[in-house]
Amino acid sequence: MIKLKHWPLPLLAAILQGCTVGPDFHRPQTPDLPASFTHAGSRKVAPLHVSAADDEFWKRFADPQLSSLVKAALTTNHDLQTALANYDAANALLRLARFDQIPTVTMSAQAGRQRSSTDQANGAARSHAVYGNSASLNWELDLVGRVRRSVESHRAETQARASDLHAMQVAVVSQVASTYIDLRAAQKMLGLSNANADSQRQTLEVVQGRLNAGRGSSYDLSRAQAQLDITVSRIPQLEARVAVDRHRLAVLAGLTPTALDARLQKDTGMPAVPDNLDPGTPADLLRRRPDVASAEYQLHAATARVGVATADLFPRVSLGAAIGTFAFSGGGLYAASGESNLALLGVDWSFLDVGRVKSRIAASDAEASAGLARYQQTVLKALEDVENALVRFARSKDENARLASAANELENAATIARTRYQAGAIELFELLDVQRALYSAQIAQADSQARSTASAVDLYASLAGGWPQYAVQPSGQVQ
Repeated sequence: MIKLKHWPLPLLAAILQGCTVGPDFHRPQTPDLPASFTHAGSRKVAPLHVSAADDEFWKRFADPQLSSLVKAALTTNHDLQTALANYDAANALLRLARFDQIPTVTMSAQAGRQRSSTDQANGAARSHAVYGNSASLNWELDLVGRVRRSVESHRAETQARASDLHAMQVAVVSQVASTYIDLRAAQKMLGLSNANADSQRQTLEVVQGRLNAGRGSSYDLSRAQAQLDITVSRIPQLEARVAVDRHRLAVLAGLTPTALDARLQKDTGMPAVPDNLDPGTPADLLRRRPDVASAEYQLHAATARVGVATADLFPRVSLGAAIGTFAFSGGGLYAASGESNLALLGVDWSFLDVGRVKSRIAASDAEASAGLARYQQTVLKALEDVENALVRFARSKDENARLASAANELENAATIARTRYQAGAIELFELLDVQRALYSAQIAQADSQARSTASAVDLYASLAGGWPQYAVQPSGQVQ
């Protein structure tokens, strides 16, 4: 048996360390980044990456119901469980790859009875017991770094899966918040539609009364009825929208679609919009975005796989050893006469398969090039997401303020118009025009408020800042 302790240490170190084929990974260049985002605004608050309030950003909307739903989704959402399973699988493959760095030891034992032919026995007993045991060792000497590149690739893949899990958390929280906001907007619009329908029914009663008194016309009655019908026709669509949003929230929380119907039945109002959000800098963004990190790790893994493929151009050298005993009786199994041992140095080299190896190297190179392009595109998409979210957030706030003012003014106008119509000072069409304008303004303002709040969610999602790492559980209930 070869005894490694007798080998010269410099030679042993050279064998164990060797060289590493293939390109070394270097962080790719990013596009020239501006110092700040174009639509960040001039007001500044604590940056997202250091603000304690943003560790659970949804709490800034001051809605306990939303916070509870987000927490439930982060612990029981099935898409998150899938991402977590992918991460666990990558971790397992990494541990498997690391085992290639150490010797493989195999042990065996056997006991049986052997019957030989007369010629084989040569006068001895033809039937006798057979006992044996053995231990063997096999170790690939990673002279060119094939195993090291394989471990490097799996490590990067595991890091990519971790970033994917983080990205899924961002996506799930964003979906919960956006859906919840849409639910509250739909409930508000439904309430406005019902209120306007009631108001228009009162107008219809007034018109009917004037007609009965001989002071109106059937034309006025038809117009009032038509406007009421139009308003009422929008109610079923809004009711369906409310139901769909409730179902979506339940599924995001890992529950059956109707599990939250009773809990979310009551309209508790739209979540409050944060006054101002600071996006930080583009450089901060690239450090925070999990999809950018995942793209970088995937590029790293692809680069390492080039080395794995290149290593096949060189012979694989392995060290093997075995020791065992063989005897015809159990008592003689450990006798010195039954001992056997083997030591060998093996070389495996498919030198005639160079064409196939080079093809695999070319494929790995192409995969790495694709990974670089994917990384660059991910960076640009991240910058685009933030710029779009910032401009939508700023503009939606201005729009919402003006629509809220218009709705208040039209509400006053509608009250005055109803009084003047009942007094005979204006015609019905003037009253109906004001009521129609009021209803449109109220719906538009509710929609604008929802979009303004949702734009804050989109901004947080695009920044991916301050997202807590909740443990995903197999099942659970919304508390």
